[in-house]
Amino acid sequence: MLVAGAGPGGSAAALTLAAAGADVVLVHQERRAAWHVGESLAPTARPLLARLGVLDRVTEHGHEPWYGTRSAWGREDVTASDFIGGPYGSGWLLDRRLFDASLRDAACEAGADHHDGSVTAVVRAGNLWRVSVSGTEIVAPYLIDATGGRARIARRVGARVVATDHLVAVAAVLPRRCPQRNTASDDTERTSLVESAAFGWWYTAPLPYGQDIVVAVTDADLIAPTGLRTPAGWLSALTATRQVSARLNADGVGPPHRLAVLRAGTSRVAPSAGHGWAAVGDAATATDPIAARGITAALATGISAGSAVTADAQGDRCALERYADLTAVVHAEFLQARTVCYGAGRQWDTPFWTRRTDGRPVDSVAGGEPSVNELTPA
Repeated sequence: MLVAGAGPGGSAAALTLAAAGADVVLVHQERRAAWHVGESLAPTARPLLARLGVLDRVTEHGHEPWYGTRSAWGREDVTASDFIGGPYGSGWLLDRRLFDASLRDAACEAGADHHDGSVTAVVRAGNLWRVSVSGTEIVAPYLIDATGGRARIARRVGARVVATDHLVAVAAVLPRRCPQRNTASDDTERTSLVESAAFGWWYTAPLPYGQDIVVAVTDADLIAPTGLRTPAGWLSALTATRQVSARLNADGVGPPHRLAVLRAGTSRVAPSAGHGWAAVGDAATATDPIAARGITAALATGISAGSAVTADAQGDRCALERYADLTAVVHAEFLQARTVCYGAGRQWDTPFWTRRTDGRPVDSVAGGEPSVNELTPA
């Protein structure tokens, strides 16, 4: 089995396959210069991590507890949703590099063979795949596409990416300016905060090591008109917020040294599995970050796809089709929930909000795949 990509979805698939006794090659190319902004992991991921045998790695190593969310969504005051008292306890505010590396290490410890490189060609030869990986040919009976929203493997074997929008996140990491928020007793600030804005919405959460992740979310074609492309414009929009600015003590903060423009759009691959292959994570179903479900969905699809491939190899010829049908249904349910969510947050008759609440497909008006890069002050 060859798994292309070692993010949460790819590592979960590799772990599942290796636990079932499969020979697994996990293809991953380390990009040491890339900046990973970090993310939150919902408490609902806890049983998935336990199933994979990696729960202790997450709970014991370098991540902040996440106690809930605060939101000013279509309103000025803040509402709270706390995880304490729920069935799974707190979530995590992740050091994403550490999290991804721990899952990848667990897959290798379970028996997956890590291959440093990237897939450059895929050819079907009878019941096998001949895969070129950075100049080396690997032959495998099954492929798992964990290459992210572009679904590079799935598209090579005939699937298509169906994009619903071209949402982007313009992100910066800021040093924490309130010393008391670094203390273990300050549980209030171990929450994420979302605040709607005319151009979209803001998100912030504490990161390990005394920093805060701060993200402006909008459509790709709205970055320039709203001034978010430059550090000075981004900061101006941030200081215009009420709740996020107050939490960050943003008055007097200088422009960030670096902005990252990241794809955050909703899409799915159709189909998400076929004869001898399956897509997982964002390659299967990528969802708007307002749902805070990206990593949880990656873990779930990785486990499900790994189980489907195992069943197919054992003679269940409908297993991969069932997996594809399930991911399509789950994605459709998310789209319905997203419409309700944005309807509740609408406060402005601006392009971002009307695109999501007037009944038209967002993709029909928010054209153009965003360029993803890092911006630094001139």
